[in-house]
Amino acid sequence: MVDPSRFNTIGVGHLPGHLGILVTHVGEGQLRAELSIHMHHMAPNGFLHAGTVVALADTCAGYGCIAHLPTGATGFTTLELKSNHLGTAREGCIECVAKLLHQGRTTQVWDAVVTHLESGKTLALFRCTQMILYPRSPSK
Repeated sequence: MVDPSRFNTIGVGHLPGHLGILVTHVGEGQLRAELSIHMHHMAPNGFLHAGTVVALADTCAGYGCIAHLPTGATGFTTLELKSNHLGTAREGCIECVAKLLHQGRTTQVWDAVVTHLESGKTLALFRCTQMILYPRSPSK
């Protein structure tokens, strides 16, 4: 499969790199990443910002999609992202595990679970649907 460092490199200078998302595993139908919580990940109320958690899950599903693109595809775009937030954190590290549920020619569906590594507590559940992109046919 794909070396996780590839995704850590392409994230530099983009949101995943700015947030400190670190891809730790890319396997068949799965991608795993983690993020160490810092002040810039927090909401003004002192808890982990929901946007940080969403960005981690969307990044994992997106990178997973890239690792599983069908032959001839040039990329993807997220069609839908649904989240259920079940908890939060103030410190430590969070991890996301994204799993491929549907690998079609035109769409992929990924489920992702974000957990707090130190406590093992599930923080959020996600479902992401990606549309697979192909080169445009020349106009006649």
